[in-house]
Amino acid sequence: MTALVALTVGAFGLVIGSFLNVVVARVPAGVSVVRPASRCPHCETPIRPRDNVPLFGWLLLRGRARCCDARISVRYPLVEAGTAIAFGAVAWWALQRTATTWALPAFVYLAALTIALALIDLDTLRLPFVLVAPAYPVSAALLGLASWATHDGASAVRMLVGGAVLWSLYRLLHLVYPAGMGYGDVRLSGVLGLYLGWLGWAPLAVGTFLGFLVGGLAGAVLLALRRTGLRSAIPYGPYLLCGAWLGAVAGAPLGEWYLHAMGL
Repeated sequence: MTALVALTVGAFGLVIGSFLNVVVARVPAGVSVVRPASRCPHCETPIRPRDNVPLFGWLLLRGRARCCDARISVRYPLVEAGTAIAFGAVAWWALQRTATTWALPAFVYLAALTIALALIDLDTLRLPFVLVAPAYPVSAALLGLASWATHDGASAVRMLVGGAVLWSLYRLLHLVYPAGMGYGDVRLSGVLGLYLGWLGWAPLAVGTFLGFLVGGLAGAVLLALRRTGLRSAIPYGPYLLCGAWLGAVAGAPLGEWYLHAMGL
């Protein structure tokens, strides 16, 4: 049953991945993700439906536009395939972790948001308000529904506490050293706090710590490779998201290991 659900959700991820390509390209430019319909980025010719099939359209066209023979970036099929894999993996993990399908929509939504925000931040050093702000009510509603359906009021309380705590921590750091991170990172931290808090106190603590650790290590590697300078801005959102997912997946066992090691 778990494998079937994961495969189904993964197949759905192909379609969402195609949409995420549109989101990543249009949202930073302030363009509607609905209109106009998909067009060739080189000659503006509308793309035929058969050429717009996720992943397979690019393969059948051999990476070149039918209208003008311009090369189509390999990033498009990679995002579609990556989203499918991510959705399938998240579905499998969520079912194993929560033992219910009620939480599945919330974590699949977070997976889609993660891919879109990470790519946009890498491209533009921005985490768009129009994507992050709606994530608060959407995430709270989906997680709250899962809590209600499973009669787990404690998880709903932890969710609210986690969101408030992580947002407050990042807001304090931003006030102390504004140049250290953008306010988009502060805004995103609250969303991630909702998820980590819902999962438990250990995921919240581990995810918070790993967000800083991954970001610090990535910055150090970029400095060592001379890809950035001490005063250069780096996209912190992907590392914050990575730390949160690591906390979600490994937070509980790491928390148990730590308490056992401390003899608690």
